[in-house]
Amino acid sequence: MKTRGFEIARGFEDKNINLPIRKTKFSAGYDIEAAEDIIIEPFKPGINPTLVKTGLKAYMNDDEYLMLCNRSSNPKKKGLVLSNSVGIIDADYYGNPDNDGAIMFAFYNIKKEPITIKKGEAIGQAIFMKYLTTDNDNASGVRTGGFGSTDKK
Repeated sequence: MKTRGFEIARGFEDKNINLPIRKTKFSAGYDIEAAEDIIIEPFKPGINPTLVKTGLKAYMNDDEYLMLCNRSSNPKKKGLVLSNSVGIIDADYYGNPDNDGAIMFAFYNIKKEPITIKKGEAIGQAIFMKYLTTDNDNASGVRTGGFGSTDKK
């Protein structure tokens, strides 16, 4: 029986995607790599963040989520910041019909020049976390889509 882990997302099966690993025994995060080369242009007001594909999806228990965090060196060395500060991947995102639960990092480039990320380059880290619910919680909705779908009416 599977508890939690990473798999290659649909459409990336033949792209030589590396499954994330922890680099040290006490690391909290699994290092995540870019699935393809991409250029992130400098930030301009009104532009959307650049979504960097990982080619991964994650499965986990119902009371867990995957927290996506920036690499500590990204802001200073590359000028890359996560547009949402921290990404949250819910357990029911896995295998959704829209995008199979494919994980992406949403970056802004705060430097003046474009930044190139190469396939296989570490872009962030992912940490599996437990969460709690309130006494009166009665959430009963069912995910019907992928990225950004939980706020669709």
